[in-house]
Amino acid sequence: MPLLLLAKGRASSVNKKILFDAIGILLIALVVVVGYKLSPILLPKADLTVQPLPGCDLHRQACRAELPDGASIELASSEHPIPMVKPFRVEVVVRGLTPSRVAVDFAGIDMNMGLNRPELVAQGDGRFVAEASLPVCITGWMDWQATVLIETGKQRIAVPYRFSGGHG
Repeated sequence: MPLLLLAKGRASSVNKKILFDAIGILLIALVVVVGYKLSPILLPKADLTVQPLPGCDLHRQACRAELPDGASIELASSEHPIPMVKPFRVEVVVRGLTPSRVAVDFAGIDMNMGLNRPELVAQGDGRFVAEASLPVCITGWMDWQATVLIETGKQRIAVPYRFSGGHG
């Protein structure tokens, strides 16, 4: 009889180990699936990337980009130069497209400053606005990229505008 109890104890121990291994594999698979589903939110992929027109300086004026089909996308800040830490209004004017979604992704070029991607609200006539705020880099001056992300029914368009900011 003691031999039978010992065999049952080993079988129970083996079954628990297999159960824990299966749960671990399922949790890893769940993390992979969730990461895959969230990746377009964190790292959006564009079907078309268009550069702004030469001479663009967001600290002084609105900057425009022209798409190959004749449409245009303009990014403007309510304050010049673009302030750090202080809220400002960001505006995107779209001509020749009907966006379903417009956002501006503010990212530090040389330093990750966290996710900062306000969704813009349609105001009519192709105008989209939101309030934004940029953090101050502890090293002072830094380069930024404000990427306008536009989704239409057919494609995702990205326009990366670069500027520098901070205290120098």
